[in-house]
Amino acid sequence: MRVLLAEDDPRLGPDLKTELARHGYAVDLATDGIDAEAMGYEDIYDIVVLDLGLPERSGMDVLRNWRKRNNSIPVLVLTARSAWHERVDGFDAGADDYLCKPFHTEELLARMTALLRRANLQPPKALEASGLSLDESSQSVICPDGQMIELTGTEYRLLRYFMHNPGRLLSKLQLVEHLYDDGTENDSNVIEAYIKMLRKKIGKDRIKTKRGQGYIFVAEL
Repeated sequence: MRVLLAEDDPRLGPDLKTELARHGYAVDLATDGIDAEAMGYEDIYDIVVLDLGLPERSGMDVLRNWRKRNNSIPVLVLTARSAWHERVDGFDAGADDYLCKPFHTEELLARMTALLRRANLQPPKALEASGLSLDESSQSVICPDGQMIELTGTEYRLLRYFMHNPGRLLSKLQLVEHLYDDGTENDSNVIEAYIKMLRKKIGKDRIKTKRGQGYIFVAEL
């Protein structure tokens, strides 16, 4: 899953980017509102973590501009402001969730997971699809027979993206964009290798190939 992180704090921004990457997210960092707004129009992000106190253009204005242009990307707002009416203003502007600073990274991750599930119309429980259950804490997958299979970091990110999009045709380019950030060397041909390894672990029938188009993760077997 690919995240746009809009945070200008010179310490918090890079630290959050590192922590989110450690938990399997591909993260692009924007440090001002103008860049953040422009990046948010790119159709590659699954979620935005948006600080309201951005320079050049406030996070609130960025959010309002996105919604005015019918950009429905899920947005989790970060703010140092604790007044209730300011949070109401944020929700009125189109925020999907709110988190006040200071915060624990574990709470941010939990809120992001819940927001992604809601955005994909999934129930608020473990991510499940095609008879599989994804254990996000251990980055492993539980099969219908109860067997737990460990995944590599890339296998986990790939399977998580598939499970968030069951039945949807996904091109190699889409998979690359949602698995890797801009600072990572990537090659769409590598996706084939990881899909081959993933099929060995979860069964080849769960990931269908549409020749010349991409892949479909089967919602139910």
